[in-house]
Amino acid sequence: MTLPNQMRALVQLHDGYANTQTGPNVDDLAPFVALRDIPVPTPGPGQAVIKVQLAAVNPSDIHFIKGEYGQPRVNGTPAGFEAVGEVVAGDTPLVGQRVSFFASASGTWAEYAMTDISGLVPCRRDLSPVDAAGQLVNPLTAIAMFDIVQQSGADSFVLNAAGSQLGKLLIALGRDHKIAPIAVVRRAEQADALRTLGAAEVIVTGEGDPMDQARAAFKKHKPRILLDAVADQFTADLFFAMPNGARWINYGKLSTDAPKLAQMGQLIFQGKQIEGFWLTRWMKEVDPARIPQAFATIQERFVTADWVTDVAGIVPLSEAMTKLPQVLAQPDGKAFIDPTA
Repeated sequence: MTLPNQMRALVQLHDGYANTQTGPNVDDLAPFVALRDIPVPTPGPGQAVIKVQLAAVNPSDIHFIKGEYGQPRVNGTPAGFEAVGEVVAGDTPLVGQRVSFFASASGTWAEYAMTDISGLVPCRRDLSPVDAAGQLVNPLTAIAMFDIVQQSGADSFVLNAAGSQLGKLLIALGRDHKIAPIAVVRRAEQADALRTLGAAEVIVTGEGDPMDQARAAFKKHKPRILLDAVADQFTADLFFAMPNGARWINYGKLSTDAPKLAQMGQLIFQGKQIEGFWLTRWMKEVDPARIPQAFATIQERFVTADWVTDVAGIVPLSEAMTKLPQVLAQPDGKAFIDPTA
């Protein structure tokens, strides 16, 4: 296949990191990225070029373009971590096949992306485009963190931001493995849907005394793992109300206010732990055999509808500068960019 010389892409406008922590929300993309025509990337040894069919937009992407993520920005290069597309160039037998991938060399918010061939994930024919485009960041994180839950030996776990796509995936895993999810959400209208999905308890932070709800749930279920995407004061209060040996595992920072850790003695006398989770690090440290096993599970769960991708909207690449913030502002569902539209 002969590739064009130029492509359209949302390119980053800054290098490195920013001294900010503003959360994964954005009202205006113009300070961070611009829609430009740039050269199509040329693969080097061990790399592949993919014609992007659909790119996911995750909170990590927004943190990244703002300079608030765990890796530096590169001015002039396309943004976007995750997508699905057809391999069109590179030294790999997967040329011509549909794959999901993390873009390690040239980002996914573009007509073409480039990544290491070791990171290509072949897709089943019956896997839908939205499931294929979003099967890495959230689903693989759900599998990895649920491994931690299972290894804890507990019969229950706590998760906040439970109405998110990742939260729903984790609730469904808990349901299917009979490990009771205790879901924490801000809005009461989310509660019934999460109970139907499989949440054993739903704590609504905007209703009554949420800590009373939490104490009652913890007394009944005795959870040992807290999976946290918020990192606010209520999360800290939840952790200190959990039983001995509890682990607070933070993987996101939806709140811009740092919590006060008022009961640090519990780390000494009750054996509690606070730690971080980053999928990139997990992928480097886990047994390599676990990753293909995880993707087989992920694709099977989507195809059989044990998992469902909630779509907030699909935005054409040409209109992303104006329309993407509107889709991201919706309270539930996942945003996508379509470079083919």
